[in-house]
Amino acid sequence: MGSDVKLRSALGRARGLGSAREGVGHFYAQRATAIGMIPLSLWFVVSVIGLTHADYGTLRDWVGQPLNATLLSLTVLTAMYHAQLGVEVVIADYVHGETLKFTLLTASTMAAFLLGAAMVVSILKVAVGV
Repeated sequence: MGSDVKLRSALGRARGLGSAREGVGHFYAQRATAIGMIPLSLWFVVSVIGLTHADYGTLRDWVGQPLNATLLSLTVLTAMYHAQLGVEVVIADYVHGETLKFTLLTASTMAAFLLGAAMVVSILKVAVGV
């Protein structure tokens, strides 16, 4: 270490070692989705327990109710976003090659988006009866 580094304050030495611009937003998004999943998960579990012996017609009627279709869509979209945020953290922390990291981050984002869209389309198809 040069003498210049020893004379700098802790803040001065820490500057330039990482970005604080994106991390805080990511942290809050992960916490917000986790908190949002609590009531959605409780609603989903209680609903599924109530539908344990239901036939397809009953399930279709249940999903066809606007509130249930909306909450079910919110549940899957929130879960997919929360999962994607978690995968992003794992990739950022454990993948060291920049090209591989970029590729995996792009692929995980696209996969989360496509899976979320497919689930919402499936919910709407059942709800509408197509």
